[in-house]
Amino acid sequence: MEDPRLIYSQRLVERRSELAWRERRHRLLGYVQLAVVAGGLAMVWLALAYHSFSILWVLVPAAVFVILMLVHDRLLRIAAVRRRAVEYFERALARLDGNWAGAGESGLQYLDPSHPYAQDLDLFGKGSLFELLSTARTHVGEDTLARWLLHPADPATVRARQEAVNELRPMIDLRERLGVVTVEARTGVDPVSLAAWGEAAPFLPAGGRKVVWLMTVLGVCGLAALVAVGLDSIRVLSLPDKAAPPLRDFFLLAVMANGFYLHRIKNRIAEVVAAGESAAHGLTLLSQVLTHLERERFQCPLLALLRDSLAVEGAPPSQRLARLSRLMDWLDSRDHFLIRVLEVFILWTPHCAHAVEAWRRHSGAGVRRWLTATGEIEALCSLASHSFEHPGDPFAEFSTESHRLEVEGAGHPLLDEKRVVRNDIRLGADLYLLVVSGSNMSGKSTLLRTVGVNAVLAQAGAPVRARRMVLSPLAIGASIRITDSLQDGVSRFYAEILRIRQIVDLTTGPLPVLFLIDEFLHGTNSHDRRVGAEALVASLLKRGAMGLITTHDLALAHIADTVSTDGAAGVHATNVHFEDQIVDGQIHFDYIMRPGVVRKSNALELMRSVGLEI
Repeated sequence: MEDPRLIYSQRLVERRSELAWRERRHRLLGYVQLAVVAGGLAMVWLALAYHSFSILWVLVPAAVFVILMLVHDRLLRIAAVRRRAVEYFERALARLDGNWAGAGESGLQYLDPSHPYAQDLDLFGKGSLFELLSTARTHVGEDTLARWLLHPADPATVRARQEAVNELRPMIDLRERLGVVTVEARTGVDPVSLAAWGEAAPFLPAGGRKVVWLMTVLGVCGLAALVAVGLDSIRVLSLPDKAAPPLRDFFLLAVMANGFYLHRIKNRIAEVVAAGESAAHGLTLLSQVLTHLERERFQCPLLALLRDSLAVEGAPPSQRLARLSRLMDWLDSRDHFLIRVLEVFILWTPHCAHAVEAWRRHSGAGVRRWLTATGEIEALCSLASHSFEHPGDPFAEFSTESHRLEVEGAGHPLLDEKRVVRNDIRLGADLYLLVVSGSNMSGKSTLLRTVGVNAVLAQAGAPVRARRMVLSPLAIGASIRITDSLQDGVSRFYAEILRIRQIVDLTTGPLPVLFLIDEFLHGTNSHDRRVGAEALVASLLKRGAMGLITTHDLALAHIADTVSTDGAAGVHATNVHFEDQIVDGQIHFDYIMRPGVVRKSNALELMRSVGLEI
């Protein structure tokens, strides 16, 4: 089994060495360029001093300087790529060392407080699951990964992703090439607007290009008439005496006709130009990713399908995008002084606009496919990097049973592997509820998040932090991180029962629900909590849900007995707990889940430990 730390460290040393060499060469070329300039000036001065000046004394140093400048520019571009490669492997090693929180993309833009588990399971934000997983360099890659975490996939889709991750896992070179794409690819690619531009209705009529050519011929002929009159006036060309006035009139007619035409279409042309420039910028950045992807040959069906979807009528996206790039270069040249002067005769901008529209009609439908393929491959590469960096984490297996969740040696993926305490969890068959009791800070909430996050990873196609995990497709509902809202006038208790209502509503869907509820009804009095919790748990289980609840209130521990005796047929529950030890006045936790109900509380000891007189 390959050691990811060793491989990353070797790559980092190589990239740092390459970067250092190029930086030394960069400084040397700078000095050489200065020397060429100084030498050229000296040669010109000496030539003038000895009256032997020749234009070669200027052209030769200038040519050498231009060549050095081009070499220098290429060197700087390569150095920038090597610098990003250094940062890429530094971030990879930081993930292995547990120092990654706050250094990557948090994905906060994807956090919806109303989502049934995103906020509770720390999917987004600083130190989140998304930040740990994501190595995507484009918004579409980040969007795809976020969507996979937020919406569980069916087992067939998950298995296809697992197979793709397995193939991508050893492909460090590909992941590095994608990882060093310029930062602008993230900020400059808006997948929604790009896809909309590619599929939008034509801005210009398809037959309009023929009209542009007709007006161009009229303008060129009018310009030729003016030139002929001008040459005749300076005796370079001899025209018949009566030819000059008609030619001048024809020139004026051509100018007025073309000017009127340009005025009529200027708004539509401006719309095409503005939309094309914005889209071309995004597609040029995206092409840096697409160029790497189209060179790969994949074996697994999902990757092969994504790779093949990049082609439009058999042509790779690099050729299509190179054509668009050339068109935009031509369009940019409309600002040149000579083009501005001749615009009314040659109609340069309308020609370029129609060419861009022709490109969009021919290749625009492929933009969405390019975005989809790019997003999925980047998301798969993110999962492959995580799998490579955690070789001991397996893929989950999916069961054909309707209610099953078994995890052996479950640990939380966001915790350092050296500090993870693993526990076994089993739900399904006849056991549908675990009532988790325990003292403060003993690990109850972490257990819920461990189960939930691993279920999210499993149904996204990612490896799980466990020795083995088997589950049936599940809808997840969590009530762990619930807060009140002063602005919305919502108390913590009301926020909690709204979330529980949401979990109950999930049971009407096609999948069995896995519920994870921390400190059940913590915001109300003991009597209402006991009665309400018992009724709500019974309702969830009758609706086919299964899950875990935690509580400080030992009176709620009897729910397991009530469910097992009075609940639905074949539905049973059990109590488990976490505990602590007081050693020399210090509280110690082992975070090991044990059967039964906890028999003591550490609240008083915790209060004393912070200096409160109890």
